[in-house]
Amino acid sequence: MPKNPKLKSILIIGSGPIVIGQACEFDYSGSQSLRSLREDGIETILINSNPATIMTDPSMADHVYLLPLNTKSIIKILKEHPQIDAVLPTMGGQTALNLCIEADEKGIWKDFGVELIGVDINAINITEDREQFRELMGKIGVGMAPQATANSFLKGKEIAQEFGFPLCIRASYTLGGAGAAIVYEEEDFDKQLRRGLEISPIHEVMIDKAMMGWKEYELELLRDRNDNVVIICSIENMDPMGIHTGDSITVAPAMTLSDRTYQKMRDMAIKMMRSIGDFEGGCNVQFAVSPDEKEDIIAIEINPRVSRSSALASKATGYPIAKIATKLAIGYTLDELDNQITKSTSALFEPTLDYVIVKIPRWNFDKFEGSDRTLGLQMKAVGEVMGIGRSFQEALHKATQSLEIKRNGLGADGKGYTDYNTVIDKLTNASWDRVFVIYDAIAMGIPLSQIYDITKIDMWYLKQYEELFQLEKEISNYTIDTLDKELLLEAKQKGYGDRQIAHMLGCLESQVYNKRDEFNIQRVFKLVDTCAAEFTAKTPYYYSTFENMVETPSGEKYVHNESVVTDRKKVVVLGSGPNRIGQGIEFDYCCVHGVLAAAECGYETIMINCNPETVSTDFDTADKLYFEPVFWEHIYDIIRHENPEGVIVQLGGQTALKLAEKLTKYGIKIIGTSFESLDLAEDRGSFSRLLKENNIPYPEFGVAENADEALQLADELNFPILVRPSYVLGGQGMKIVINKEELVEHVVDLIRKIPNNKLLLDHYLDGAIEAEADAICDADGNVYIIGIMEHIEPCGVHSGDSNATLPAFNLGDLVMQQIIDHTHTIARALNTVGLINIQFAIKDDIVYIIEANPRASRTVPFIAKAYKEPYVNYATKVMLGEKKVTDFDFNPQLEGYAIKQPVFSFNKFPNVDKRLGPEMKSTGESILFIDSLKDDEFYDLYSRRKMYLSK
Repeated sequence: MPKNPKLKSILIIGSGPIVIGQACEFDYSGSQSLRSLREDGIETILINSNPATIMTDPSMADHVYLLPLNTKSIIKILKEHPQIDAVLPTMGGQTALNLCIEADEKGIWKDFGVELIGVDINAINITEDREQFRELMGKIGVGMAPQATANSFLKGKEIAQEFGFPLCIRASYTLGGAGAAIVYEEEDFDKQLRRGLEISPIHEVMIDKAMMGWKEYELELLRDRNDNVVIICSIENMDPMGIHTGDSITVAPAMTLSDRTYQKMRDMAIKMMRSIGDFEGGCNVQFAVSPDEKEDIIAIEINPRVSRSSALASKATGYPIAKIATKLAIGYTLDELDNQITKSTSALFEPTLDYVIVKIPRWNFDKFEGSDRTLGLQMKAVGEVMGIGRSFQEALHKATQSLEIKRNGLGADGKGYTDYNTVIDKLTNASWDRVFVIYDAIAMGIPLSQIYDITKIDMWYLKQYEELFQLEKEISNYTIDTLDKELLLEAKQKGYGDRQIAHMLGCLESQVYNKRDEFNIQRVFKLVDTCAAEFTAKTPYYYSTFENMVETPSGEKYVHNESVVTDRKKVVVLGSGPNRIGQGIEFDYCCVHGVLAAAECGYETIMINCNPETVSTDFDTADKLYFEPVFWEHIYDIIRHENPEGVIVQLGGQTALKLAEKLTKYGIKIIGTSFESLDLAEDRGSFSRLLKENNIPYPEFGVAENADEALQLADELNFPILVRPSYVLGGQGMKIVINKEELVEHVVDLIRKIPNNKLLLDHYLDGAIEAEADAICDADGNVYIIGIMEHIEPCGVHSGDSNATLPAFNLGDLVMQQIIDHTHTIARALNTVGLINIQFAIKDDIVYIIEANPRASRTVPFIAKAYKEPYVNYATKVMLGEKKVTDFDFNPQLEGYAIKQPVFSFNKFPNVDKRLGPEMKSTGESILFIDSLKDDEFYDLYSRRKMYLSK
């Protein structure tokens, strides 16, 4: 039977601002869900407070409510839309589930006659209440670690006494492992127990015996109302138990599990899913397996909703879990639905992978000085990357190349650790860079058995690492002239980058590239098709690899490339890579809109990105998706293969922008603002000269390349001084210093971290007001300012950490006119084609320029949502030369004010200084609409504006 005919209008709850533990994977699942409902002609109403996401774009739902996620907002929506039949809460992470439960407890759904679909409240309660879950598992014969619940400090102490150490403490009803910890010593137990009880909304913790060293697995399941169940993907954590799965390196499909144990795990997962309640949709189940030949299995937990892993599993398999889960929630059964990839087979099938996926988390510890960088039960990663390869080694290398942490892959870049004690410490206390340290340990000669004893990472993975190191050692015996084809091909098949091979051979990267050309070792592109090529796939979703030549009986030699190039005019959009502080989901929003706008102009659109959480890497966003590192070698090979008209770099944040120089050098056209203009704006010294020529005020400044030059400048500039490196994002390395000792210390530190960088020192305008403008400019110099925002916090707090108000609330006509004039002058002087963001400091009614970025900024999605205008669409058409700024009928609509409110994840780093300064620390943002400045919330923000200011 097809969908439930009674469901005509559905409310979807989003996940709110991005925080550590709940990121843009729920934007991806929510966006898929909304599209899925629309296909069936169902009216969609969305509530979400995050302005940076695609999900809250007006085109995504029939009615979008950018409101705080609370029951007051839910009641407001239900009163305005009495036609709402049902609510789907499983697409918005823990935030949506918790809000749904609260609304249920208050009787809101019942009062308005709203049905709950996709999940069962009892199922949520059973899975969240550790005691209930434990009892249920006992009933159905699924083993668990020894475990007990404590809702008081005293009870917790009794349990610890009974179980002995080490113990795991997990807080109930929390996200991303908040409040969770492994406790090895009795003296640490009291502190962690108190913290867990405080963090849990119901002040309850589960204490279990720590299964240290056991292997961890996840299965992603879907079930329909006829009780058909499919397992979409098995995921193995390379890191053993004790590290939150969001902080673990994960591999799909499972690599080190016997078939017998895998079948047993499948049966247990299905049994668990069926036992927790009668619901239709997605489910994520986690298991631990003993690391011996017995392979005992115990259950860890089950989440009756799409999870962080669901996005990864969707991208890993090409099976859109959220889309299908939504169809099941409205009444379809799996056998009635099409496989979205092949379009010719049913959704009632289990994907087969003929490739390997490796996910590596991306951390941002540098933003949290003094933070504990070891990994444990509480998630600390801010994003993730995924690599696809024909082998684990290739996928692992591609994932490490995607991280953007100035590494070229594993080893062979001169950046490994060489101190024995450092390496042992980083292996013992699971460090964020352990993925590289394992390689360093092998290179140092530490035996695999010792590495295994310390890390408990399965020996199979360690042997894969060892093979890689042996290959590096072998290649290092050759020169570029003596290296043979077989060895070079093997290195490429195992994922080594040309730069790494150049490092091994002591030559240039370009020489290795030319050698590959000479040997005809070319990247080939393969389809992600869900079914190991048993059926023809209709979706163009590709990854690259290297293959041996195949010789036909007639003597023809070839390698099989599944990416067929059309003769249409094409444009490449470079994505923004992994999420991090300073470059988040807002750039994904820009990339998706860029792709859609280019398609409207008749271009074939090609997306390159490696972030599994995003909408830009959905298989049907662009005409072609290359799931590849945003890393020069990969991009250049794709461009050579596709031969596009040009590349759009200004929508993908600093990641894409950094590649502009190379693209220009290799004669590839940059669509929009040229590299020369981008570089002029990034180079602090050159940009200040441009301002001087145009009589635009800027703080007194000087450029220094070492500490001596900085000290000489300090005498001229007077303290306080703002120190800023060039070519960085999110205020990386920026600091206000107030004396010479601080200045020298910071400059020396920066030069060590970012060598050969020009540092700009300018006099910090103490007490100045900060404002920013975003504008679109075309090749004829027409400029339209899309928004001017005034920051509530004073100058000195990074713009990404400021509460920013649209429109400005406190700037007089004289100041506003200066902002408008300077924006027009700078946009034209930089020959901007597309978007530009300019930041200002206002003191004594004079408007000074802080910086200009001729690209999409963090604030563009916010302004687009506040004014209800598709500015990225317009800007892309201007970049492509299809439209001029004067061709658009701009009609911004906003009554009152919109405030961009930053959201922080400091609760993950309890000992970190929470003061705000020039370096960005927020992980996400929400939008707040107010009618007037008399609003209590505005008054509260304004009264606290200087409280957190620090240097």
